[in-house]
Amino acid sequence: MQRNDLFFDRPPALQATMPPEARHLQRDEVRLLVTTAHEDRPRHTHSTFSELATFLDAGDLVVVNRSATLPASLPVMGAQGSFLLNLSTQYGDGIWLTEPRWSSSEPGPLPLTAGDHISVGGADLQLIAPYPALPRLWFVHTDADLCAIMAAQGQPIRYGYVTERYPLAAYQTIFAKVPGSAEMPSAGRPFTQRTLASLQQRGIRMAGITLHTGVSSLEIETEQVEAQPMYAEPFHVPVATARLINATHQAGQRVIAVGTTVVRALESAWDGSKVCPARGFTRLFIHPERGVHVVDGLITGLHDPLASHLAMLYAIAGRETIQESYREAVAHGYLWHEFGDSHLILNG
Repeated sequence: MQRNDLFFDRPPALQATMPPEARHLQRDEVRLLVTTAHEDRPRHTHSTFSELATFLDAGDLVVVNRSATLPASLPVMGAQGSFLLNLSTQYGDGIWLTEPRWSSSEPGPLPLTAGDHISVGGADLQLIAPYPALPRLWFVHTDADLCAIMAAQGQPIRYGYVTERYPLAAYQTIFAKVPGSAEMPSAGRPFTQRTLASLQQRGIRMAGITLHTGVSSLEIETEQVEAQPMYAEPFHVPVATARLINATHQAGQRVIAVGTTVVRALESAWDGSKVCPARGFTRLFIHPERGVHVVDGLITGLHDPLASHLAMLYAIAGRETIQESYREAVAHGYLWHEFGDSHLILNG
């Protein structure tokens, strides 16, 4: 697949600049575009997220990410002056993968050199090396407790399209139990107790995994999509979740993932015939050539042109279906990004 296959036109005005609560909406009152893939032509239905249960069937299993968001954006000082250091992923022994940025709206690059020292909250961090083939990301080492520093000085990671600062609570989902994500697993954000009650009443079951998300990929950077490097993120698929998924498939019912993070975790736990309990790190990149084996549908947000997540959506429902659904979303004024609207994709 070529990089241009992931392109579509999306006006900048369709980026959500604030949480729905700031627009006087409940979380589950964001819009929901439902796309059902068919061999002849996909079907698109417009609704609100609070009506999610009406598009699912009794016996369906909805799998969510229980990771909680960290205040992972830190103000740091170096020889370059002051800038932001967005913590991405912790690998142990004081090693973190990070994204240095000039500001929330200016990604860099910064004039950094391996061995440079930077400071935050009285702690010293040393730059080790950029991530291979992803030079905007840097490994750093520190003996300091960055979790304590985040608690004292950190802010949620935000980008230039979000014009105001919002508290960490705005970046947590109702499922957040295990702190570890640099950025919110945002597909779960529209869920409320009202939505969960309606799913339960319809006989739809829930299960959980954990995948701690790192910083967002800006876009595919290689001409050949499948060649895009991915950095490792920690995940955990519990025994109970693996059993529920396998039992759901054996009963001929559907598994619906809430977010691309859930798809990556479940596909990383796939052994060729079933989902197995698993814990570790995954660098899995899901695209049409690889395909998907575990999920029959996906609840997600709307993704930017050239984003790697689009390749996963193509793998689930096909390129033409997703491209048509995005034209539909643009035509009807849906909002993009973590505070935007939702998309339910069913592979038919």
